[in-house]
Amino acid sequence: MDAAPVTPQNLLGLPRPELEAYVATLGARPYRARQLLQWIYRRGAHRFADMTDLAKDFRATLAGTAEVRVPEILRASASADGTRKWLLRMPGAATAEQAIETIWIPEPDRGTLCVSTQIGCALDCAFCATGRQGFNRNLTAAEIIGQVWLANRELGRWPDGPRLITNVVLMGMGEPLANYRNVLAALRLLLDDLGYDLSRRRVTLSTSGLVPQIYRLAQDCNVALAVSLHAPNDALRDRLVPINRLHPIAGLLAACWHYLERQNGRSITFEYTLLDGVNDQPALARELAALLRGHLAKVNLIPFNPFPGTSFRRSPPAVVARFRDELVRAGLTTTVRRPRGDDIDAACGQLRGRVLDRTQVRLGERAGRAAVPA
Repeated sequence: MDAAPVTPQNLLGLPRPELEAYVATLGARPYRARQLLQWIYRRGAHRFADMTDLAKDFRATLAGTAEVRVPEILRASASADGTRKWLLRMPGAATAEQAIETIWIPEPDRGTLCVSTQIGCALDCAFCATGRQGFNRNLTAAEIIGQVWLANRELGRWPDGPRLITNVVLMGMGEPLANYRNVLAALRLLLDDLGYDLSRRRVTLSTSGLVPQIYRLAQDCNVALAVSLHAPNDALRDRLVPINRLHPIAGLLAACWHYLERQNGRSITFEYTLLDGVNDQPALARELAALLRGHLAKVNLIPFNPFPGTSFRRSPPAVVARFRDELVRAGLTTTVRRPRGDDIDAACGQLRGRVLDRTQVRLGERAGRAAVPA
């Protein structure tokens, strides 16, 4: 019988220790792994033949056993404000039915890439288009970091262009902390000085509030943390963010303050999507201020971005301003996010991709009794 074909090892997404271990199995020294990191992430190479400072025999060995495999672009969109969105099929997907979205947001002083960490999401937040589609699977570390690699290529970063992606936020499709192992590997490559070499303050992980994983992250990695709060009390947050039924606000905030203490962070950003007549009243702003006052906390108010099938509406500008002013008077640093890319459905909460739901029942329908994907 013929031997089964060997699947090449994808080098994209392997943190430095794992890449060093892999090249050791090929009989190479650890410095070869460092060279590969620079070729893949600094120079954007994906063909081993182009890695000219590697020995020819080592390049030949790599060509027979490994690859640099990136997602495939199914569709690219550009907004009038300069925002760009890519619909990406993951490597090895048999059809286009499973695809995620990645967003690049240019601003005068920075360029922010918003990456996805799951195909879909099981957390079923009431105002999020991604959660409406359910959950299919976690993305691998290669699929997460591959979004950064691909965006750099599409933006013309290589071979010697300026760094257009200055910030990376894990705020796309999915709950990052529900895909902890793969997200951690991707974070380490973003921070590695031979990888993307980003400052910890320029890499932000956004979570809906998986409390045990916040404690784990405090031990494992130091990045900026953003928490999707959206309500100042458990009764309202239970309705809007179903994971609150498993991890109520008091426990979530305790985990946040622990993260700050452990990582010596500057502050935690609390994201609050304003929904007309639901969570935008001045009394709720004062309640929110009472929760956060005295801590290293910032509030980012997000005008709701509508999507097909939602019953929520965006709070009027005057209501947003009144809510902001209540927080500012209480001494909280508060910003209002300017919607970007909403003409191509690239704004916060609008990402849909293509998801064939395997959860059957989403978290919000389980009344808080469901397990979060590991």
